[in-house]
Amino acid sequence: MPEPEPEKDFEVWNENWSVVQLFLRCQTQWRTSIGGVTGLDYASVISTAKLYSVEDLPSVFEDLQIMEITAMAEMNKESK
Repeated sequence: MPEPEPEKDFEVWNENWSVVQLFLRCQTQWRTSIGGVTGLDYASVISTAKLYSVEDLPSVFEDLQIMEITAMAEMNKESK
């Protein structure tokens, strides 16, 4: 049975907007290995955050790590 197509539009709460923007700006900064995606290149993430003057970077970074873990699980699920 085919999976339903995901919705293209979604709501982002204001308190999550900074982390969503940073996550999207870093979407080409994934580290990979033979086993799949291993995580974001944090040096590039920090550089990007500074480039865009992200406020409260420690808090945004912690939220980004939650998104990263969830995204890795999804991406690596496909490679198994």
